[in-house]
Amino acid sequence: MKIPNTLGPENRNNLLRFLGESLAGCWVVALLCFTGYVLHFSSAPVGFLFLLVVVSEAIVCGFWQATLVSILASACLDFFFYPPTGSFNVNDPQDWVALGAFEISALVVSRVSSREQHSTREAAVQRSAMERLYELSRSTLLINLHKQPGPQLTELIQHIFSVEAVSIFDANSGKADSSGHWTEEDKDVAKDCYFTLADREDTITHTSTRVLRVGSNVVGAIAIRGHVSPLVTNALASLAAITLDRCVSFQKESQIEAAHQSERLRAAVLDSLAHAFKTPLTAIQTASSGLREVGRLNEPQAKLVDLVEEESTQLNELCTRLLQTAKLEAEEVNLQKDDIQVGDLLTRVVEEQTGRMAGHPVDVSVSDPKLTIRGDAELLSMALIQFLDNAAKYSFEGGRVKVSVWESHSEVMISVHNFGPGIPIADRERIFQRFYRSEEAKKMAAGTGIGLSTVKMAAEAHRGHVWVISDGDEGTTFFLSLPQLGRRAQ
Repeated sequence: MKIPNTLGPENRNNLLRFLGESLAGCWVVALLCFTGYVLHFSSAPVGFLFLLVVVSEAIVCGFWQATLVSILASACLDFFFYPPTGSFNVNDPQDWVALGAFEISALVVSRVSSREQHSTREAAVQRSAMERLYELSRSTLLINLHKQPGPQLTELIQHIFSVEAVSIFDANSGKADSSGHWTEEDKDVAKDCYFTLADREDTITHTSTRVLRVGSNVVGAIAIRGHVSPLVTNALASLAAITLDRCVSFQKESQIEAAHQSERLRAAVLDSLAHAFKTPLTAIQTASSGLREVGRLNEPQAKLVDLVEEESTQLNELCTRLLQTAKLEAEEVNLQKDDIQVGDLLTRVVEEQTGRMAGHPVDVSVSDPKLTIRGDAELLSMALIQFLDNAAKYSFEGGRVKVSVWESHSEVMISVHNFGPGIPIADRERIFQRFYRSEEAKKMAAGTGIGLSTVKMAAEAHRGHVWVISDGDEGTTFFLSLPQLGRRAQ
């Protein structure tokens, strides 16, 4: 038999297999028919033999092959074993009933048997698919997270499921990785699926594409060429999406850890430098004091000595802040908690900063002079000095600075207000990060970006908080809130 060339290779093979299996069953029926006719069997035993052949054909080959064999078997029974023999006429109605019962029985049994065989094969396929999915899930847990996941995933899927080709587009890296053979036309099929957000099934090329989603987030796309059921393809897409998302999370954690390591290294270097600066600063301060004690300094010389002392004192305070910041970050500081009257602490700090606040009058308002907190006086003084220093540096010329203290529920509130350029909303949290300085602050005054971070850590060490509100018309106010462990001094 010549098969038309218009059929595809796979369809031609299926048709040839169908014809071969049907002809095999027909040959068995013909052989049994010849044997029964020669031995003068009656219709009953021949009919049972034919039914056995039909059932066997259904079990081994399928329903449609068994249907063809049953039709041939019915024709043979009618022609050779029901009178009048040698023709397809049936005179006795009982013979019609027998033939009809045979054909119906053959078809029903064939259908049931074929369906059972199909269910068994489906179960076996599903079991095999589940075993492969389990193997893939275990293998994805062992992939190297330090390398790109795409090439590793494509090779695993192709190897475990024995498909022709696999391609995965990773949205995080923007790359499409593939294994197996892809033509020039199909090499971007996974990338196209990602941008169109459309799952497809191409029955001609047996290519399935799926968008990779983790929750509502799209992390990529996958394309698989081969005989894989849609359910298995969906499961593969889910596993691939989870793996890509896990790799992205690992990369982010690695970057965060690297940033922490860099910050710790930078803090250690600054701590070391601050310690190293202390010794020459002490020598400079001692030498400048000695020059003043020697006497006989003219006015320009005295001014130079004053400048050296002032700047060395400022450098010494900066080194102290660096050391204190390093201790706070390393959680090595031991708070010397004492009962502190906030009014007295504030008065002392303002007096110490009088020289630096020149040109900026300071108004102090304390709601209750006996308002008391429990904390480390040195750390809190450093925080208030930093607030005042900032107010002086970033105020308009001659602008007043107002410092207020009051009680709010279980907290003591301290605020420092000044009039100057407003702080953008985007910078109001970031200015408390170490080394961060806004663009406006860089233009107005020199600085290191350390001071406010020190204030924040000092507040957190006392279980308090710092924040800022700023407006171009109303000015800028920095707040420090501290828990009031003791209500009032007695």
